[in-house]
Amino acid sequence: MPFRWDYKQHAALAWFVLKWLVICLPLGIVVGSSVAMFLWALHAVTLLQWDHPWLLYLLPLAGIASGLMYHYLGREAEAGNNLIMEQIHEPGGGVPLRMAPLVLIGTLITHLFGGSAGREGTAVQMGGSLAGGLGRLLKLTPDETRILLSAGVASGFGAVFGTPLTGAIFAVEVIAIGKMSYKALIPCLLASVIGDQVNTAWGIGHTHYHIGFATEISSSLGAVSLNWALTGKVAIAAIFFGLASVLFAELTHAISGTAKRFIAIPWLRPAVGGCVVIALVWLLGQRDYLGLGVTPHPPDSGMICIESCFRPGGADWMSWWWKLLFTAVTVGSGFKGGEVTPLFFIGAALGNVTGVMLGAPVDLMAGLGFVAVFAGATNTPLACTIMAIELFGPGNGELLSSGFVVYAAVACFLSYFLSGSSSIYHAQKRDEGKAETGKRKANGEGVEPSS
Repeated sequence: MPFRWDYKQHAALAWFVLKWLVICLPLGIVVGSSVAMFLWALHAVTLLQWDHPWLLYLLPLAGIASGLMYHYLGREAEAGNNLIMEQIHEPGGGVPLRMAPLVLIGTLITHLFGGSAGREGTAVQMGGSLAGGLGRLLKLTPDETRILLSAGVASGFGAVFGTPLTGAIFAVEVIAIGKMSYKALIPCLLASVIGDQVNTAWGIGHTHYHIGFATEISSSLGAVSLNWALTGKVAIAAIFFGLASVLFAELTHAISGTAKRFIAIPWLRPAVGGCVVIALVWLLGQRDYLGLGVTPHPPDSGMICIESCFRPGGADWMSWWWKLLFTAVTVGSGFKGGEVTPLFFIGAALGNVTGVMLGAPVDLMAGLGFVAVFAGATNTPLACTIMAIELFGPGNGELLSSGFVVYAAVACFLSYFLSGSSSIYHAQKRDEGKAETGKRKANGEGVEPSS
């Protein structure tokens, strides 16, 4: 058969890439700059909270202020990440542009007064909101709008964590369990890379985590020789990671549902949540589980945080549970922010104690828990495996060649599968995937008859 070059097809593909480069360039610049401003402001309010501990006692009043702001200015924006996902599934009313400033202010309020929340939700909502505004300006079709909203999510996620490849994959993987839109992958990658580079150009850095663990490589074929005993320990730990992600998602949803059932006035819900957070601080006699929990303050304080979890003795046996509870109360009662950085904390703390329990390297298990609990809670195992490479791999070639990527994949994929149908996102679509497989097996479908 003679060679035939379909120049029309390749011209159309080239036009697709060029068109989305032109669209994603301004989107990435605006989102990356917005995320840089957000991270700078977040750092400033975190320092204020650390230096003025009494601000915690104003958390209930801050909750009322945040609740009233959304009640009067942004009811349609209150759904946050779930609204963006719904609009990607079925474009309709669109994502309001006001979502970006509202979630920015709401998140800064949460962290200034000591609420336990993250930053991913803010960056993703800012990206989705700005993408929605650009889509309306360009009068894009519904299909193009879906792609642009996904690109906005990717840009925000990639910029806030400094993980551009993860941001691109997360944006297409998180929308539906068991289904990825590869058509959106190129625009998402463009927007995520541009957003991350712009954020970096503004001088905003990210926390670097170090895993010193490495195994020896011994293979005549040049392939990685896994430590199978360690692989088994990783698989056991992944069970705990998956169950922790289920507990977090279900407890957060339960607190949210209970608050809506018993507190009729929406802006009073975060006020009650703020009182519970204060009570938890009194109960424990420590403030380690407030805020982001990424680094200690002061540096030599011995405070439990994500960084400390990578060292032996850097977390207590129940640290993961306390961070889970603080965050579930904060987010479930209506405070703004996100869940991902607290999930990192929960996973790293749980990895620390499982490493001790199983006799495995603590820094390795903390790193695996860091990404695996996130994978189970968001149903994004591929993105989280890539995140492990982007966060822990740069400058550590020995780690990447030691089988770490395989361990990360085992932890993330098992955690994802064992988390069942749970998710921190209500609007995450459940296509053919793990939940349906489990149901069919339970009903005897797809099982070969015994002979």
